[in-house]
Amino acid sequence: MKIATFNINNVNKRLPNLLSWLKSAQPDVACLQELKCTDADFPSKAIEAAGYRAVWKGQKTWNGVAILSRLGEPVVTRTALPGDKPDTQSRYIEAAVEGILIGCLYLPNGNPQPGPKFDYKLAWLKRLRAHTGKLLQQKVPVVLAGDYNVAPTGIDIYPTTSWDDDALVQPESRAAYAQLVKQGWTDSLRELNPRERIYTFWHYMRHRFERDAGLRLDHLLLSPDLSKRLAKAGVDRDIRGKPNASDHAPVWIELAPVKAGGGRKRTAKSRSAKSSAKS
Repeated sequence: MKIATFNINNVNKRLPNLLSWLKSAQPDVACLQELKCTDADFPSKAIEAAGYRAVWKGQKTWNGVAILSRLGEPVVTRTALPGDKPDTQSRYIEAAVEGILIGCLYLPNGNPQPGPKFDYKLAWLKRLRAHTGKLLQQKVPVVLAGDYNVAPTGIDIYPTTSWDDDALVQPESRAAYAQLVKQGWTDSLRELNPRERIYTFWHYMRHRFERDAGLRLDHLLLSPDLSKRLAKAGVDRDIRGKPNASDHAPVWIELAPVKAGGGRKRTAKSRSAKSSAKS
């Protein structure tokens, strides 16, 4: 099964890009963030014509998340992260697809920091850890896919000091992400590419894509049982270079089929997908 995450940065504005990528990459499941549209304005008909069923939670102007599947209708289990009922920002949707629970998330940016937006980011991460901890206790196969708005370590950002005050790289943000992973999740892209500088986001300013001045903000975390099936992981970097592109590139994983006896043997060939992932 191929599962991808893509911060589309306005699904209607980038719809031709999205449909072209779906046709070429053919993910079985695709998680989208930053829809930037209401529920009523989500382009469900065009996506269905492309062979995908979708569930979504939109929001006018900002935010919005969706799960697309070509393996049948996703079965929604929740449309918001628990723990703060007054929170009305559309940042989390969760659905079951072919026996796997998919959590699609768009974590708060947190800028400017310090301040209320950064406090909200850290509080959201705390709520996420509380929820994901319960998912692990239930021992169900889970993929947590999305734009985490955290560059976890120094290797996840190009060599620079220009981002030092940004919420994406603050020690508190990184520590919160590390605490999440330590619950028992596998950071799939980093697992298969432990030492490579791989980026998933390039700001539109100052020719940062052309200079490969990027950050790794988009992650797919796997529960322990699914981590045993992780076969490939990569970034469709070329999508970022298309006209009218999002400032993010799609990130994807491939899970090996379940075999008798459980799990699968990872070979040297399966440990990376450098042709797509290398940046």
